[in-house]
Amino acid sequence: MLKQILLSALLCVAMASGLAAQTNVDLGGMTVDTTSAIEVTADSLSVDQDTGVAVFEGDVFIGQGDLRLTAERVEVIYGADTSQIARLIATGGVTFVTTAEAAEAQSADYNIETGLLSLRGEVLLTQGASAISAEEMIINVDDGTATMAGRVRTVLQQGNN
Repeated sequence: MLKQILLSALLCVAMASGLAAQTNVDLGGMTVDTTSAIEVTADSLSVDQDTGVAVFEGDVFIGQGDLRLTAERVEVIYGADTSQIARLIATGGVTFVTTAEAAEAQSADYNIETGLLSLRGEVLLTQGASAISAEEMIINVDDGTATMAGRVRTVLQQGNN
C-alpha cells in the first residue's frame, strides 16, 4: 500500500550536487525492495471512509527493508474509488533514512497521480560526508530527476575525504 511512497522516499535521499539558487538533480537508479514487508507504527490512526482519508499521528514510523520514514503525522488520501492511494502528506520533522543516505524536511507531499514528491522547509540531504540543502526539493519519481530551489548550498567531498 505504501510501496510507491517508499520508493519515492528512497529516491529523494540520493545525493546530488548544486551551486545555484535553482539546481537540477539527477537521482539515478535508486531502488527499494517492494517485496519487503511494510511496518507502520504510530500513536494513533483515524480513518474516514466517507472522505477516503487515513491519518497516522504521533511518532509515525514507516519501514520497508533498509528504508525508514519518520514524521509526526502522515495523511493517506485515497482516490475516488478509495482502493488506490492518490496522495501522501507527511508533516512534522520528516526524515527518510537508508543505510547510506538521509533526507530531512519540515514536510513531504507525494502526489502519486502526478508522480511528484515535494519536500519543503529546510530540506537537507546527506550521503556520506557530502550534503546539499535548500528550502524546497521537487522530485519527479517517474524519470528520477529533481529540482532544488531556495538558497541551495552544497558540500561535496572528493576522493577519500
